Amino acid sequence: MQAKRTLAALRKLKGVRQFLTVHVDTAAEAAAAAEAGVEMFTFEVDDRLDAVRAAAPGVFIQAGYPQGHMTSEEIAIRDGFAAMERGVDAIYFAGSLRIVEAMAKEGIPVCGHVGYVPRWGTWTGVRAVGKTAEEALAVYQRAKDLENAGAVFVEMELVPVELADFITRNTSMITEGMGCGAVCDTQYLFSCDLLGTHTGHYPRHSKKYADFVTLEGELHAKRVEAFRAFSADVNAGAYPEAAHEIRMPEAALEDFMTRATRTGS
Repeated sequence: MQAKRTLAALRKLKGVRQFLTVHVDTAAEAAAAAEAGVEMFTFEVDDRLDAVRAAAPGVFIQAGYPQGHMTSEEIAIRDGFAAMERGVDAIYFAGSLRIVEAMAKEGIPVCGHVGYVPRWGTWTGVRAVGKTAEEALAVYQRAKDLENAGAVFVEMELVPVELADFITRNTSMITEGMGCGAVCDTQYLFSCDLLGTHTGHYPRHSKKYADFVTLEGELHAKRVEAFRAFSADVNAGAYPEAAHEIRMPEAALEDFMTRATRTGS
C-alpha cells in the first residue's frame, strides 16, 4: 500500500515539480485516480466521503462543506476536526478570513480560493478574473490575505497565467491552478470533465481524456439487450434449461412423497 501523503510532503514539492489534483465524484474514480498517481483529491464532506477515503488511503484529500455551513469560528473548528477524524487532510473554505484564521490557529490546514469563485460568481459572472491591473491587484491581495490568515493552499481558478505565476512565486501557499496554464504548484481538473461523464458545457481549460457518456450509453444498451434476451428465453421456454435446475435423487423424492402423503392425511 502506498504511504499516506502528508502536508509536509506536498509542501516539499513546491518549486520542485507540479503535482496532480483531481476533483473526484465516486469511490471508483478515487481508486482509479490513485492508481494513476494523482497526489491530491478535492471532495465534499458528505456520506460518500468514507468510501472515497477507503478507496484511496494514500491520497491527500481536501474537502469542503456546503456553502453557508461554516457560519462561525466555533462551527468551523468543530466540524473541521470532525472531517479530519473521517480522513480529510485539509478543509476547503471560500469564505471570510476570520474563519480561515480560526481554523488555521487550531492546526487545521485550510485552502482558500481566488480568481473566479463559483460561490461568488454573481459578482463577476463566469469569466477569467485578473486581466486588468486593478483586478490582478485585488486577486493578489486576496491571496496574500489568505496566506496571512494561515491558509496553506489557495485554489486559483480562471486566473491569467502571468498573474498565477507571480502569485505562485510570491507565496508560501501551495497554489492549485485550474485554467491558469502550467505555472501553479498543482494542476487541477474535475473528473467529470476529463472523463467526459456529462453532456453539459466543457470549460475551455478542460481536456476530455475519455467519453464516459458514450461508454455508459453502450453499457445501457447492453443491459437492455440482456434483459430482453432473458425475457424472450423465459417466454419461449428456453430458460431455465436442465443445466440450471436442481433435482432430488429419485429415492429421496419417493421417500418424501410417501412421508408427505402420510402427513397430509
